[in-house]
Amino acid sequence: MMKFNTAGYRIGARLTTLAVMLMAVTLGALEARAESPATYMQRVQNELLGAQRSGSVSAFAGVLRKHMDVPSIGISALGPHAAAMPRSDRPAYFNGMISFIAKYAAKEAPKYPVASAVVIGQGEETVGGSTVDSRITLRSGESYDIRWKLVRRGSGFKVRDAQVVGFWMTSFLDNLFQNYIAENGNNPRALIVALNR
Repeated sequence: MMKFNTAGYRIGARLTTLAVMLMAVTLGALEARAESPATYMQRVQNELLGAQRSGSVSAFAGVLRKHMDVPSIGISALGPHAAAMPRSDRPAYFNGMISFIAKYAAKEAPKYPVASAVVIGQGEETVGGSTVDSRITLRSGESYDIRWKLVRRGSGFKVRDAQVVGFWMTSFLDNLFQNYIAENGNNPRALIVALNR
C-alpha cells in the first residue's frame, strides 16, 4: 500500500511539474503576443540605435536578421525574376541582402547621428499587423517621421517596410535589385554574387 502511495505521489508531483511548465510556456507565448506593435517597434529602434552607436556591420546585420521580414522583402525585391531563382539559392540571397543592407547602414549611419527614436503613434492592429509612427531626432536637432509597417509572424511581429518622407524603402530595394538583374542577363544569380562580395 505504501509503495502505491509513493508511486502515486511521484506521478502526481511530475504531473504538477509538467502542468506548471506548460503554464509558464503558455503565459510566455501570451506575453509575447500581448506585446503591442508600438512596444515592439520601440524595442527595435533601441536595438538599431545600439547598432548605430557601435558602427558595426555585424551589429546592424544582427538587428536585421532578428526583426526584418527577410523572406517577404527578399522575394518581393526580385519582382518578375523571383520565379527564376531556385529555392536552393534563397539562403545565399537572403544572407547577401542582409549583408548589403547592413554594410550600407554602417557606412551611412555616421553621417546622420541619431539622438533619439521615439514611437509617437500606432495604427489599428489587425490580424496581418499594424503601422507604427516614430519621430527620429538627429543630434543636429533636425527631426523627421518614419511610418513602420509591421506584419504578424507567429506570436510576434517583423518589420516589413518603412516610409520616410513619403517613400516606402522597399521600393528602392526593388528597383535596385531588379535593375541589376536586368542589366546582368536577367540572371538572379548575378545579384547573389554581387550581394555576397
